[in-house]
Amino acid sequence: MMQGAVVVWILSALVCLGTGHHHKGHEDLGTLKQKSVLTDYGQKAPSGHEDNSADHAANSLATVTSANKAFAFDLYRKLAAQTDNQGKNIFFSPSSVSLALAALSVGARGQTHQQLFSGLGFNSSLLNQADVNQAFHGLLTKTSSEDISAGTAVFVDNKFKPQPEFLDALRQSYLAGGFNVDFNNSTESAAAINKYVEEKTHGKIDQLVKDLDPDTLMYLISYVYYKGKWKSQFNPKETSEEDFNVDEQTKVRVQMMNREAWFDIHYDRTISTHVLRLPFTNSYFMLLLMPYKGLTQLEEHICPMHYAKWLNGMSSEEYYINVPKFSIKTNVNLNGVLHQMGMTDMFGAAANFSGIAEDVSVSEVVHQAKLDVDETGATATAVTHVGISLKSFPPQLRFDRPFMVLIADSSHNILFMGKIVNPNL
Repeated sequence: MMQGAVVVWILSALVCLGTGHHHKGHEDLGTLKQKSVLTDYGQKAPSGHEDNSADHAANSLATVTSANKAFAFDLYRKLAAQTDNQGKNIFFSPSSVSLALAALSVGARGQTHQQLFSGLGFNSSLLNQADVNQAFHGLLTKTSSEDISAGTAVFVDNKFKPQPEFLDALRQSYLAGGFNVDFNNSTESAAAINKYVEEKTHGKIDQLVKDLDPDTLMYLISYVYYKGKWKSQFNPKETSEEDFNVDEQTKVRVQMMNREAWFDIHYDRTISTHVLRLPFTNSYFMLLLMPYKGLTQLEEHICPMHYAKWLNGMSSEEYYINVPKFSIKTNVNLNGVLHQMGMTDMFGAAANFSGIAEDVSVSEVVHQAKLDVDETGATATAVTHVGISLKSFPPQLRFDRPFMVLIADSSHNILFMGKIVNPNL
């Protein structure tokens, strides 16, 4: 019997199931093409948690959030160490990768499930699948606003019938939308998926799928979209063309945004790195990390402990900052790094996804992400800090060489993460 293939594409995240033949399932999804097969989009809590106390739910959420944070830094370090990524920009959404893999774990069993849990940093002695489902339900319902949206969707071949329990868990816990498609008609199916992705990412990602394997059974997509407006915007009239030092031999010209004000700043002496916090108008903020001994040292040491130290050690200081405008789009295959993180069985014949269907495995994990940074923002609503200083000029913090960037919320959940080696790539 041929092993079915699950492709995970992350748009932050997308899982695809495929095989040489179709398996007999347990639920008739019908033949509705591009219409919802998961009809209830209610916000009710996941089943099986009725008897859980509020304290248990809160503890589970805190445990999952902490694991997600550790997973983000671990995944970044693995990506940064890859030979193919040397000298390249890296940008990804760890929260979306976690979301996709957690949704996939709903259908995993045995050692495949254990490896997914372990790779995601979930301690099985503290968390079961129901706890994880409930935690992600809580995280997703928190990220529903005009500026940010996150969720999942499944595109199922009309001849494939996944386990109904799997679909029900996605609907209840991961807010999944569902659609029937005919993967034998690859052009039409690709258009349906791309249209959905384009709508959910507000046009930022419009070509997730190009060539579809007609043997595909299912795509499980997770997406995260965020549009942040600076709490205090940059003045476009202050933007100027300046050099960005890619390395000792390479300079490129970039549009550099400039601003003098009071900022939340921390200097981490242990890794010789300046950390700048730029708030958005909502509860999110951007961290820009400028290492003075090169990115490699920062990448080797960055971890949740440093992250917490930066945020707790911020002080308001007057600075003149220079930040480049940039627009980057990344597309990376995650198979190798997930192997390194211990998630191996899901890619081969040893895969056990019997909670979805018999004889299916993951064939590919692909991530797409896009980041645009410019001067624009809503009218500043924060009080402007006016300070008196004996110095004629404030110190300057220039992001004119490779630096790291994070976007997180007030609960310190990391939405996006990456490094900018060359703003023009």
